Amino acid sequence: MIGICPQCGNYHWDKTVTETEIACPRCGHRWHYRRLPLFILSGCSGVGKTTTAQELLQRQTDLIVLDADLFYNLMPHESDEDYLRQVEQVLSLSRNLMQCGKPVLWTMAGSLDKIHRTYNCRFFSEIYCLALTCEESALRRRMTEGRGITDEGWLQSSADYNRYFQTHDQLGDLRFETLDITDKSVSEVASAVEAWVQSKL
Repeated sequence: MIGICPQCGNYHWDKTVTETEIACPRCGHRWHYRRLPLFILSGCSGVGKTTTAQELLQRQTDLIVLDADLFYNLMPHESDEDYLRQVEQVLSLSRNLMQCGKPVLWTMAGSLDKIHRTYNCRFFSEIYCLALTCEESALRRRMTEGRGITDEGWLQSSADYNRYFQTHDQLGDLRFETLDITDKSVSEVASAVEAWVQSKL
């Protein structure tokens, strides 16, 4: 909605975007918008992203918390372009939500390398990513005992992705920080995520 020209109705993704204004190339109209950071809470499957997000929601903070899986069943996800379109929609919704003056945080496991390839990434002052990690034994316990996952391929894939986050600080053009939650309670993790967000605002 914020990207639709209020003067001529141009809804195409062809606007010029600066730190304070959006300009329509068709009619020349310019309008102000709120520009805030976007926050991504990432990590492998089973590490605790959703549990942390649920705790943040219970705290009723000024942070808007959403799960990128919201789009998973609404859009095809068979090709690289499908995943890029899904990320584009995540950022499109975010740029509109931030007009209320509140920062947005998404839980998002994959497609991090596509974020800076989107048109909508230009609407944010910065995009920050925090990846939750934990020791492999703890991760497997979370997945098998906590979620009932027994598929070894899934377990190993998750462990490999967790190890990537532990040993790197960038995926594609997106840099990320990490938080080891192995010995932390849900409340402690949520508090750490809150503190991380506040440190970036």
